[in-house]
Amino acid sequence: MKTIVKIISFIALGLNLIPAFLVFQGIISSDQCKTLMFIGTVLWFITAPMWMNKKSEEASS
Repeated sequence: MKTIVKIISFIALGLNLIPAFLVFQGIISSDQCKTLMFIGTVLWFITAPMWMNKKSEEASS
């Protein structure tokens, strides 16, 4: 489960980076870029906390 969440969060991070380069190259429009980056941001903030900093939480318990 943790591996799947990591993969989804890295895909979401890619959705925040790749569209900017595609707009710069003129491959996609600005509106498409905004939509993809919004989806990536939402996915990142949902999935990243599920696996980041788990070791520090376990150690403090």
